[in-house]
Amino acid sequence: MPSIQAFPDIRLAAFDVDGVLTDGGLHYSGDGDFMKTFDVRDGMGIRMLQDSGIEVAIITSRKAPMVELRAADLGIRHLRQGVHDKAGALGALLAALAVPPAAAAFMGDDLVDLPAFRLCGFTATVAGAPALLKRHAHHVTRARGGHGAVREFCELLLHRRGMLTAHTRRFLGATTD
Repeated sequence: MPSIQAFPDIRLAAFDVDGVLTDGGLHYSGDGDFMKTFDVRDGMGIRMLQDSGIEVAIITSRKAPMVELRAADLGIRHLRQGVHDKAGALGALLAALAVPPAAAAFMGDDLVDLPAFRLCGFTATVAGAPALLKRHAHHVTRARGGHGAVREFCELLLHRRGMLTAHTRRFLGATTD
């Protein structure tokens, strides 16, 4: 696992889809249509990032209409689908947003995500990721992709920035646990 000197001030969090926002399964119908399942709690984590001023992006090599629908549902403005050079797409997005690479986080689940990892100040992967990717990640979630891994990552980012308690107070009132 790479060392991290000080937890970076993350301004952009980017996510892969298959295996991260979903469990990685593709459910095909007899007509050739397919479906993906997203975890609602992951969506809440993404909204908490956005409410904290962190830009959110999706960068995925597949192209699927349900990903566009999910991004719209969550208010994610930076959606890049059909991308085979994730590092290039991430670099272009960082430049467009004037975000330094050290202030970016990326969450991926397979070896194709390694080039994007190399650009970021903080990286994470899911419990079921290949060992090589885990060795290059700053954080490996306990949860599997599509089953709360994104929420875990979002809460980690917010906790490290001292912002998670503010989000929980909205639901707990004035007290905290």
